[in-house]
Amino acid sequence: MDAETQKNHLKAYGITYWTLEKQLKVKWLLNYRGGSFLLPDTENIQRECQIRGVSFEIISNSKAEAILNEISSPSKNMEAIVLEKAPKIVVYTPKGKLPWDDAVTMVLTYAEIPYETIYDEDVLNDGLLLFDWLHLHHEDFTGQYGKFYRNYRSAAWYIEEKKEAEALATRLGYNKVSDEKLTVAKKIRDYVIGGGFMFAMCSATDSFDIALSADGVDICEPMFDGDASTPNYQNKINYNNTFAFTDYILERSPMVYEFSSIDMTSKRRIPKTTDYFSLMEFSAKWDPVPTMLCQNHTALVKGFMGQTTSFTRDEIKSNVLIMGENKTNGEAKYIHGIKGKGFFTFYGGHDPEDYTHRVGDPKTELDLHPTSPGYRLILNNVLFPAAKKKKQKT
Repeated sequence: MDAETQKNHLKAYGITYWTLEKQLKVKWLLNYRGGSFLLPDTENIQRECQIRGVSFEIISNSKAEAILNEISSPSKNMEAIVLEKAPKIVVYTPKGKLPWDDAVTMVLTYAEIPYETIYDEDVLNDGLLLFDWLHLHHEDFTGQYGKFYRNYRSAAWYIEEKKEAEALATRLGYNKVSDEKLTVAKKIRDYVIGGGFMFAMCSATDSFDIALSADGVDICEPMFDGDASTPNYQNKINYNNTFAFTDYILERSPMVYEFSSIDMTSKRRIPKTTDYFSLMEFSAKWDPVPTMLCQNHTALVKGFMGQTTSFTRDEIKSNVLIMGENKTNGEAKYIHGIKGKGFFTFYGGHDPEDYTHRVGDPKTELDLHPTSPGYRLILNNVLFPAAKKKKQKT
């Protein structure tokens, strides 16, 4: 999985997942040649690699033993993690969304990793309990319809989506979309606390935390829910309810395309040509989880924008790990934390290979980006639940 020899990093994850589906174990060699995978040597796996265009090397048992011995050396920041079982993957997304509306569904489809979809009704009926790994599509859990009001309130798609959301909330027994979305957010929170893994990108990250922190407080202006917001609601926000963020200031104006001070989009002064974020290096033997999530063939990854591009560093809770950051701008791009028995990862931005993705832009063709470091980070998270659980040292 290094930069020099792997021709399709993204499909290599699909091969690994496919191997796990066959009830075969895989060793993930953390920090060894870009986080390579050691797979059993079978004709079927070789043929599947050839079909999908994935580069591989056949090595002898003695060579494999030598590699594992090298990795186990205390002087090497490497580790071999056993992957045991293909995780069951679900994407929280409204019906009718196409795979290319979202970077995660796009890369899962490209890597040929199967997933199912779920939405509010099934979430409220405990449907998440059937799955190991959940991705949150670019949802607005606050009931403010993505804060698209200023630019798109007259657009047919905006009017239709608002109408559909209100009809769904009514059908499920709620007076407001914000109340229904809050209940969904709490179900997702409970799924994580119970041992699930949640991955979110772009606006699903901060809007999820904001919704939880505004439990019992109306932060929606009349054009969103038909009545006034709670007076002085900023002082009633409960940061104890959130996963990752704290001490943020909510954006009150419906005319501003922004949820809060968490997002760095309007505070960025970085030209596209120098917009990169660096991945942190962790101890593979002592901190295998963040090491797994940061596996890549480069430590420097191209930045990319979104409604929520990146996170204000000072508004991230102290117990949350920053795994990718742009230090010069004081922003975090890629963060991870533990909640109860489960885990969550938040990744800022919309599409790692579409710098300023806008409504109506053409879809990204991943055939043109088979070695994308930004997309590799998503797939690291997909494979993480397959890892054999062992007691962490830290």
